[in-house]
Amino acid sequence: MHLRNLEVFCEVAARRSFSKAAAALDVSQSSASQAVQFLEERLGTALFDRSQRPLALTPAGEVYFAGCRDLLETLRDVEDEVRSMRNTISGRLRIAAIYSAGLPQVEADVKKFEDLHPHVDVRVDYLHPDEVYGRVLADEAELGIVSFPRDGGEISSIAWQEQSMVLVVPPEHKLAKLDSIPAARLDGSNYVAFTPDLTVRKQIDRWLRGAKTAVHVTHEFDNIENIKRAVEAGTGVAILPQPAVEREVEQGSLVTVQFADVKWSRPLGFIHKRHKSLTNAAQRFVEQLCGGSLPAPRNGAKARRSGGNSRAKPTKRKTRRPRTSSASR
Repeated sequence: MHLRNLEVFCEVAARRSFSKAAAALDVSQSSASQAVQFLEERLGTALFDRSQRPLALTPAGEVYFAGCRDLLETLRDVEDEVRSMRNTISGRLRIAAIYSAGLPQVEADVKKFEDLHPHVDVRVDYLHPDEVYGRVLADEAELGIVSFPRDGGEISSIAWQEQSMVLVVPPEHKLAKLDSIPAARLDGSNYVAFTPDLTVRKQIDRWLRGAKTAVHVTHEFDNIENIKRAVEAGTGVAILPQPAVEREVEQGSLVTVQFADVKWSRPLGFIHKRHKSLTNAAQRFVEQLCGGSLPAPRNGAKARRSGGNSRAKPTKRKTRRPRTSSASR
């Protein structure tokens, strides 16, 4: 049995789709289907309930997925450690990032990392914040990039940068010619907001309340790109991180105005699974973006240090009971 078949099965199980798994692995959909079919024939049972959309694992598939995922993770850790002994960074690096992290700077950093480490297979998926946390918790991403990163429970975070929040207006807006304004100047303005479920929206609402400023929300979106398009269309102003609008400012489609009396900023950081060592590739990526050595992990999170052996002594595996729900994946 080829390990590649197990990798394909785990990708299909994680994404609940043959087509999405095939695209992620850069194989044809028929190849992905054949790999899973081979495993089902070998095991003598169905691993997926194909009558449901999206795909759902059968009880046997749940057990097999849990075991295969642990097996592949252990194999990758061992391979990563062996490669580190000859100072070679290789393997794969899966990153889940919020939409607004898809900045030219980040794309350039990824390209630089790929140039420095050509043996690392890097893939970045841009997702809703909840999906970023879900990918990390389900071991479907080694790193997540989020704003206002949480640190607690199964998640540990590493600080990266603070991005200044600015007022964003269309060029013809009455405030566009001003360098700065007091926050209270926004009172009563038409405003394009993030959706209420996002942490950044809740923080901005707190900031506005603290400045005794009330705005009229005209539209709500869950990503920065849609907010920028709405502001360009003249439906309202917005408060956004300055790096996220640099391209539009250069093109002249948007104008940024600083706040004169407050300093609002959005923290960006990396998240990863607590008590799980970062792979060498993940560690090098974080070090590169943070401009040097890896920042100290918070609250006991583990990080692999160069030149040392971070592997714990093996423990006896407990008998695994079948899982009855895949909600946490």
